[in-house]
Amino acid sequence: MRIGVADTTFARVNMGAIAVDELRRHASIAIERSTVPGMKDLPVACKKLIEERRCDLVMALGMPGGQDKDRMCAHEASQGLILCQLMTNRHIIEVFVHEDEAADDAELAWLAEQRTREHAENAVKLLLRPRDLEREAGTGQRQGFADAGPARR
Repeated sequence: MRIGVADTTFARVNMGAIAVDELRRHASIAIERSTVPGMKDLPVACKKLIEERRCDLVMALGMPGGQDKDRMCAHEASQGLILCQLMTNRHIIEVFVHEDEAADDAELAWLAEQRTREHAENAVKLLLRPRDLEREAGTGQRQGFADAGPARR
């Protein structure tokens, strides 16, 4: 089994290094990393990790800015990642942290690390322990901020 990590130089936090660290904490598995300039480069990086470097699952890490054009670029990248999943029949865990989700740089760095680590754990579960995810179904899990919890009747 092999997990790919695709990240960008546009991000203000080294999310790729965080993902690799967390993946190593949860599994002894081969990890392939590809760093590209921006979010719209992520779909092809993910496709290459899957097809050329034989990854079974890929994490796509990005940090859109807070402007409208950044949100549009994130949407386009997300659409490309979805298409890549359908073309390769492999999961791509999209881990985007929008700059406007945080009040300041310290919170942004904290959120990027937290979300990346939680999604890395999800990647391991999805690939190696899918029953763990079944047990968490309907529990309102959130990556980064506090979990929402299940809806109450």
